[in-house]
Amino acid sequence: MRFHASLPGLLRRPLCLALFSCLWMAAANAQGSYRIATEGSYPPWSFKDSQGMLQGWDVDIARALCEKMKAKCEIVAQDWDGIIPGLVARKYDMIVASMAITPQRRERVAFSAKYKDTISRFVARRGTPPNVDPAALKGKTIGVQRGSVQAAYLVQNYRDADLKFYDTPQAAELDLVAGRVEYILGNMVTYHVGFLKTPEAKDFAFVGPELKGGILGEGNGIAVRKDDGQTLARINAALEAIRADGTYDRITAKYFPFKLM
Repeated sequence: MRFHASLPGLLRRPLCLALFSCLWMAAANAQGSYRIATEGSYPPWSFKDSQGMLQGWDVDIARALCEKMKAKCEIVAQDWDGIIPGLVARKYDMIVASMAITPQRRERVAFSAKYKDTISRFVARRGTPPNVDPAALKGKTIGVQRGSVQAAYLVQNYRDADLKFYDTPQAAELDLVAGRVEYILGNMVTYHVGFLKTPEAKDFAFVGPELKGGILGEGNGIAVRKDDGQTLARINAALEAIRADGTYDRITAKYFPFKLM
């Protein structure tokens, strides 16, 4: 009788252990893999090499974060204009794409701690007057990437200028060289190590002051869905880890001769 009385307990123990194991594995799988979006056409931050593989500073940072989180990650390219809608629609779990942190974007997504400063600047033909105030650029043609913080800044402040919007920064740069726009506005570091280093840009230079803050953002962050606090906490911990052990600086030195923070 004692044997029969203890049988339910004996049966329950492996059942509970099996159930716990299943739940633990499900939780581990949910936390252990991420799909990450980057732009893929914004060198040196993210671009595709000759084999079509994603490379760049943001891509290397994403891989380093995944290593610290001990997570299996897939990094995919996404057009900038649809990158936040894709996150909200759960097509991927985070955006690692040098995205400026702004109040408007905070309404739709949550951001990690800042992982890079961001400064914007105008580029124009050498000899262009240095005054780039809205009144000075009235009637001038300015190119900018659609959906960027620089585009929002121009729409807000340069209403009397002729604004032309492009899917990529490179398309705006091509039109500047061709004379179809008189100015372009974008990320200063990107121009410094990219466009302004090319032979096509020999007649062009920065014009006007460095621009930052306000609608241009408070630095760059990694975006996640607003209801995904667990992933956000893991990202922030991983960011601290790659800065503490020197990984962040090693990745930065691979692309830039200066620090980004």
